[in-house]
Formats: sequence, C-alpha cells, structure tokens
Amino acid sequence: MIESLILDSDLLMFSLWFVLVQSNFEDLKHYLIATTKVLLKIIQSEIQHEISTPRFQNVETGNIGDFKLEWDCSESKDIVLRRQFDSGEEVVVSALLEKEAIEDEEDTMFPRAALAKVCIRKPGLSSILQFDCLVTETGPRSSDFDIEGACFIRSATSSSAPSSTYGGHFFDTIDMELHGALREYLRSKGVSEGLANFLRCHLNKKEQDQYVNWLRRLESTISRDL
Repeated sequence: MIESLILDSDLLMFSLWFVLVQSNFEDLKHYLIATTKVLLKIIQSEIQHEISTPRFQNVETGNIGDFKLEWDCSESKDIVLRRQFDSGEEVVVSALLEKEAIEDEEDTMFPRAALAKVCIRKPGLSSILQFDCLVTETGPRSSDFDIEGACFIRSATSSSAPSSTYGGHFFDTIDMELHGALREYLRSKGVSEGLANFLRCHLNKKEQDQYVNWLRRLESTISRDL
C-alpha cells in the first residue's frame, strides 16, 4: 500500500514537472516567434527605406574618359580602371571608400570620401610611379584628387630597383608650386575632376547596393525561423 502511494506520488510529480516544462517550452516558442517577426519587420522596413529613398539621385555621376573599368566585382569594396596610351604607357587607378564616414555628412553629397592609388608605368622602366590620393568633395556637385604621398615600386617583371616611399609628412610641406604641377600632371593622364566624381558616386552607390543585398540575405535567413 505504501509502495503504491509512493509510486503514485512520483508519477504525479513527474506529470506536474512535464506540464510545467511543456508550458515553458510553448511560452519560449511563442517568444522566439514574436521576436523573429519584430526583427523581420525592422529589416523589411529598412530595405523599403533604402529602395524608396535613393540617396544619390540627381548627383554628378562624372565620367571615366579614356579609362576602362577593368575590375568591379559586386562583392568587393574596390574597383580598378586602366588607361593605355599608344606609346605603351599605362595608368591604373584603384579606389575604395574610406572606412570612416565624413564627420559633417549632412553638408556633403556622399557620406564617404575615397582612397585612390594612381600608378603610372612607363615602357622601358623597371619601376612604377604610384601616387596615393584622397578623393574628396570640393563643391556641391564636384570632387577632386588630392595627392597625399608618392613612391616608386618595382614592376612585376623587375627584380631590381627597390621600392622607395616618401609621402605623408612630405606632401604636407611640399612646395605648393610643385604640388600643383603634380596635380596638373595627373590631370594630363586623365586623372581629372570627372574621374573623381565617378569614383565617389560609383563607390558610394556600390556600398549602398551591397548593404541592400546584405539586408535581403539577412531577411531570407531570419525568415527560416518561422
């Protein structure tokens, strides 16, 4: 009789424990579903906002002139343009956005400036002249290149002529006439205001497109929880 009562008591305790666990599980399940729905709603709202509010509408898109867009992968941050002259000279421009947004973003058309490397290869020379540039907004609808450093780097076919870098502080104290002449030299190679406008516009649009694509992939992944 006592053993039977003990067994009945244990069974009752187990039944109560099972009911409580089941109840908690259902509550947790409802909570997770509700949380997921809220998250999805926020993601979908953000996607709709990005699509319905084009940030770079009616901006100066610029032009690449005689350059050709050689590399522009939808998943990469950078782009590469190349220009070839009849003499065999080549000018290659690689660019990507700065990591940090511009502090006074409200006063600018684009939220980020661009970093660009302009490489000039002369036929018959073992080294390449590389300019490190910052592409910034100079007016309401214009951008331009500002040289921040320069160096000579070995070409892929050369084992001599060691790299020589002299930039940064150097271009902070360089003679303004020389600095201006170097900028004009780059302009003569097609590195112009039109190209600067293209780089900033294209790279900022590219980043926005990548953000929207990331949101859509996030939406697709999260929705599988429902």
